[in-house]
Amino acid sequence: MATFEDSLKQLETIVGQLEKGDLPLEESLKLFEEGMRLSAVCKEELEAAEGKVQILLKQRDGSMKAEPFPQK
Repeated sequence: MATFEDSLKQLETIVGQLEKGDLPLEESLKLFEEGMRLSAVCKEELEAAEGKVQILLKQRDGSMKAEPFPQK
């Protein structure tokens, strides 16, 4: 199974290829479908990570509070 980082890198590659606009329609559609699949995989992994962070926060201080993730 690919890691989150691998999936994100593949997604970035696909976006780059599609942005060039020089692919045949059929290949563009296949890449778009794969990009949508990878996007869903990444979203699921991020949501799972968010759930783990919330559990860790709850365990640390005994109360559950939603906190925004730090922005880079």
